[in-house]
Amino acid sequence: MHVLIEGCKRHDRESQRQLYNQYYGYCFSVCLRYCRTAEEAKEVTNDGFMKIFQKMDQYKPDTSFKAWIRRIMINASIDHYRKENKHYYQQAVDEVSDRFIVRSTAIEELSHQELMAMVQCLTPAYRMVFNLYAIDGYTHEEIGIILGVSTGTSKSNLSKARERLRNMLEKMKEIKYAKSV
Repeated sequence: MHVLIEGCKRHDRESQRQLYNQYYGYCFSVCLRYCRTAEEAKEVTNDGFMKIFQKMDQYKPDTSFKAWIRRIMINASIDHYRKENKHYYQQAVDEVSDRFIVRSTAIEELSHQELMAMVQCLTPAYRMVFNLYAIDGYTHEEIGIILGVSTGTSKSNLSKARERLRNMLEKMKEIKYAKSV
């Protein structure tokens, strides 16, 4: 891996190609969580790789390379969101509950693809906040700064995202029950 990274730092095309091929799937999966479609995720992934190659000198060998590129892909997704969706679907509510109650059996029965499809059905703002908070571990204050919204808006969007996901789970459960009868 060290040889590949050093090759990329020298802007060696073959090293860049190998790094791209080795990490494309991982990077695409990170971006797909934030994007509505696979096409959009491909675009963001490729933008992210451009940033990786441009910033390769900033990579510090004492940190995890996979974590470093993950952070770049998340930032590329956020940049895309800001560029494409910054004025859409932002909701504000004074008080929001951070509770998310779903029966464990409903979650256990979901495949990764089904869950990703549900997350992708969320509005861009809800999807962005849900991913940043629930999956990537950002605080509402950090999300507010990243997305340029208030902390309350971040909490509201998370609450509404969870409610929509809960409704989707219930509908899926009803459909599966109806098919089994």
